Formats: sequence, structure tokens, C-alpha cells
Amino acid sequence: MQKFDYDVAVLGGGSAGYAAARTAAGAGLKTVVIEGGEEVGGLCILRGCMPTKALLYAAEVMHRAGHAGPWGICAENVSFDFAKVMARKDALVKDFADYRRQQLAGGKFKFIRAYVRFLDPHTVKLGRADRPVGQDARQRVPAKISAAHFIITTGSVVAPPPLPQLRETGYITSDDALTLTRLPESLIILGGGAIACEYAQFFARFGVKVTLIQRSEHLLREFDTKTAVEIEKVFRREGLEIFTNTKLTDAKRDGGLKTVSFQHEGKNVSVSAGEILFALGRVPNTALLDLDKAGVITRRGRIVANELMQTSAPHIYTAGDCTGPHEIVHLAVQQGEIAAHNIAQPGRPRKMDYRLLISVVFTEPQVAFVGLTEKEAQARGIPYLAMSYPFHDHGKSLIMEARDGFVKLLADPKSGGILGGACVGPVGGELIHEIAAAMAKRMTVHELAAMPHYHPTLAEIWTYPAEELAGQISNVSAT
Repeated sequence: MQKFDYDVAVLGGGSAGYAAARTAAGAGLKTVVIEGGEEVGGLCILRGCMPTKALLYAAEVMHRAGHAGPWGICAENVSFDFAKVMARKDALVKDFADYRRQQLAGGKFKFIRAYVRFLDPHTVKLGRADRPVGQDARQRVPAKISAAHFIITTGSVVAPPPLPQLRETGYITSDDALTLTRLPESLIILGGGAIACEYAQFFARFGVKVTLIQRSEHLLREFDTKTAVEIEKVFRREGLEIFTNTKLTDAKRDGGLKTVSFQHEGKNVSVSAGEILFALGRVPNTALLDLDKAGVITRRGRIVANELMQTSAPHIYTAGDCTGPHEIVHLAVQQGEIAAHNIAQPGRPRKMDYRLLISVVFTEPQVAFVGLTEKEAQARGIPYLAMSYPFHDHGKSLIMEARDGFVKLLADPKSGGILGGACVGPVGGELIHEIAAAMAKRMTVHELAAMPHYHPTLAEIWTYPAEELAGQISNVSAT
């Protein structure tokens, strides 16, 4: 029998990698984590969830302070210190990253700072990465290591621009936006997904003139159209200029400004701004791994995996953004845990279940869904009944002057089982978890409608569409 250096080698030390390593080591497997990034912590901590939400919350506080009139509160000449806004974000990120470094270097498993490439299905070549963490800087990194199993969790990187002219014109990415020392006077944002929308509202609320250019017919194309229309309405009210259903054609410098040209509604349009933010998504960070030498199949760079998180090479598993299909941190953690469990307990395999997929966009109002959207149910031919209820007719949201948005429930027409929920409204990212919990326990709309809710709360809004659906389904059953 071939002898390996490790039972499990985890490639990547982000959320998915740490979850995988912790699970593998906890099962008694000799485990190593190899991280080759310039920093340690993973996308969520360093450039994703934590820093962006810190900035968005600062923008929300700023906005509320400047729009306090409806409550009879006078707050004139509200201002901000951008350096302090960014410094607070940096301090929070440092705390989170320091804790992750402590976890990685805590001794439960070996931690090596190195770049990796596969030499064969069981061996990777290591190249020294800068600034070792949790080890002596003089410690020699081995030239290569072997492992019985691998878990690839190398994450993602910013996607390349669709136009060569953008490289010549110059732009900032979502990563760069987190390191700005001053705000541009005007900004063109290319993209209409979660990253683009969150940054758009952040910059606009701090006084930047923002133009959003989106390829699809609406912003947030993964959500239902009604959701996108609601966010577009709010954005336009806050002064953002939005172009959807576009095709980029050119980009250039024009004096001190940068200009983007595109087709829109049969016309050629050009807009100029002081800076361009490229927010057209991310791609799997797999290009330099030499996965073909390991027998791992990819599709457009994304590692192909089954429900067990197992790749085309049976001893190699994967988790997180490098495999998808959803770039969401709690799913990455779950995937990492399942991959490690299935290596440790092959006789009792666990499978990923995306039935409870949750997605949240931290704009204001927040946008969230769990389970099926109407768009996906229709695409998959799944029968459903849907019912919505608006926040502008809800007691607690009226108290809060949070009148935008709605909640929506999807239910099975026969059983009343909850198939999905959506929320566009105040703290929607929190409210959606009530439906996630209900779906986890496979509740029906009848049970949700009957569950006591305190008044006045935001959460009780879910009872209204639940009651309507329960009545419809009871009438259908009676006939």
C-alpha cells in the first residue's frame, strides 16, 4: 500500500477550507492546510461579506441621519469622515482575520503557506508564499507533499473584463474599492448583481454620482422581476442612473474622465465618470493548479463535483467558490464539512441539499429569498401558488417608515408545503430565516399561519400571505 505524507490535504484556507480541515482533523485524519494567497482569511473575511457589510451599514447610518425628518428629528448638515469609515472597516476585518489565522495555526492540523500545483493525482508541488503565519519564517517549506485525499477550496478571483479597451482605460475592482482613500466624484458601475448593487448604494449614499450599467433586462437577474423592479425604483429615487438590457461596445479615457459606450434600446449611448468599478462577477481560482494532472474535470474553470462534493478523481473533493454552484459562504462551509465527512466516513456518506438555498443582498431595502423563486419554479415546471403582502400596509414597517418592498410565499398547491419565500424590505436578510426554519421543518402554510407572532413586529407580516394561501389550498382540497 502506498504511504502518503497526509491523509487529507486541503488546498485553501478560507471558510470552506477551514471547515473541511476542522472536520477532517476532528475525525482523526492527519490533515494539512496549504494557503497560497497574499493574505490569510478567505474572501468572506478579507474582501467579501465582512468589509462590504461594514461599509453598507455605515452608509445606512449616514442615510438615516440625513433623512430623520419623518420622525420629527432635525439633523442638519450631516457629514462624514471617509477615512474613519474605512478605518473602522479595516479594524473589523483585522479582528476577524486575526481570529481565522489563530484557528488555522492552532495546532489541530498542519498549516503551510505555499502555492501549489498538482504533479500527479496524489502529489502537489509547493512554492513558498510570503509572510508565513503561525510558523517560523525560517521554516523550510517542503518541495512537494503527497496525500491520500485532497479537498480543493481555492475560492475565486475577479473575472476578466469583457472588453480589451477596459484594460487600457483603467478601472477598479470590488477588491480595489475596499482600499480607496478618497471617494470619486462620479462612478460608472459595470454589473447588476449583488456586488454591483451593494456598492452602488454605498457610493451613492456617500455623495458619489453613480451610473449602473447592466447586461440583463433587470438588476439582480437571479431574483424575480418584481424584486428587481422594487430595487430599481428605490435606486432611482436615491439618484442613481440605471441602464439595463445593454451591450458594452467601447471604453476610453476622455480628458480627466473615463467613458463607457454601450447599446441600449437600439441606440448607442456613452456615459462618463471619474472612475469605473468593474463588478461583473468572479471566476473560480483554479487556472494555476494543473488540475488535468490530477484527473479533475472543470467546466469554464469551475470544478465539477457531485452531491458528495467529489470530483471526477474519486479521492479528490472540493468546496466553495471554486466549484459553486452558488458563491455563498454558509454553503461553502457546509460543502467543506460534507467533503471531509465523506472522506472520513465513506460508508455513511452525506449529500449537499440546496433545497434551503438562501440568498441575501444587503441593499436597503434588503433583498432575500430561500428555496424556490417563481422564476425557478416556472423554469423547472414545478406547480405552485404564490401570495405577496406589501410592507406599506404593515404596522411595524409604517412605524419605521420602511414602506418599500413586500414578502412573498410559494406553496405546494395540494399539500400547502412551503416551497420558497422572498423578502424585499427592512432587515430582509434576517426575516428570511423564519421561512428557512419553517422549510427546514417542512412546515405548511397552514402551520405558519397558525404560529403565534407578536404584534407589532416585522416578522408577523409572514402570516398574511400564509393565511391567504392556506385559505386557497383548503378551498381547493374541499372541492
